Amino acid sequence: MLKSFLEIVEVFETIILNTAEAEAAAPTTELLEWPQKDKRRFLHAVYRVGDLDRTIKFYTECLGMKLLRKRDIPEEKYSNAFFGFGPEESHFVVELTYMFDMNGVDKYDIGTGFGHFAIATEDVSVIQRGPTPEPLCQVMLRVGDLECSIKFYEKYTLVMMGYGPELENTILELTYNYGVAISTDDVYKSAEVVNMVSQELGGKITRQPGPIPGINTKITSFLDPDGWKTVSIAVLTSSADLHM
Repeated sequence: MLKSFLEIVEVFETIILNTAEAEAAAPTTELLEWPQKDKRRFLHAVYRVGDLDRTIKFYTECLGMKLLRKRDIPEEKYSNAFFGFGPEESHFVVELTYMFDMNGVDKYDIGTGFGHFAIATEDVSVIQRGPTPEPLCQVMLRVGDLECSIKFYEKYTLVMMGYGPELENTILELTYNYGVAISTDDVYKSAEVVNMVSQELGGKITRQPGPIPGINTKITSFLDPDGWKTVSIAVLTSSADLHM
């Protein structure tokens, strides 16, 4: 009788343990599924420059880009300018940033990690591609462990890596051998996903989710396993918000 009772207790303990494990796994699965459903697209790539006006002239005259907007953010000690081949609401763009606290710096070290950004053209002199809604079509970063990076971006974004067909959208190229921005519906949940995935694959949150002082745009930023920085920016409710 006692043995039967103990066996029943053991069965109930097993059921309770399995139920607890299933309940703990459910939020994790749901969280990992959320990035696949989030309405995301690449927004811009960021480069620091030593002479903003000189670089504006180069990008507009040499590359044919349009200066979309320019702004000063004294609270954060920088000015920036945005360039592209169409409005930010629908196109991937380049953000050039001049840091106020780096006076006397006329250029930055390029390093060996950043590869290039690509511009599509119907002339093969740049990158040959048919008519496309995203002429600024590709950013290339060098990574140390390609499989690990693919796994990280597959879990955090979607999986060259992007949010749509390569011939129609800007993509991220990871190559074996500086900052990219992605839109999101929820910066807080994005940070939660990155924090969880980073525990397995590496990487870390570098800026907790919340508004930027002075402009109130909500962002979070993180490093991938190779140290490349990505910023997630909350989806804006109107084009007026974009130009704050």
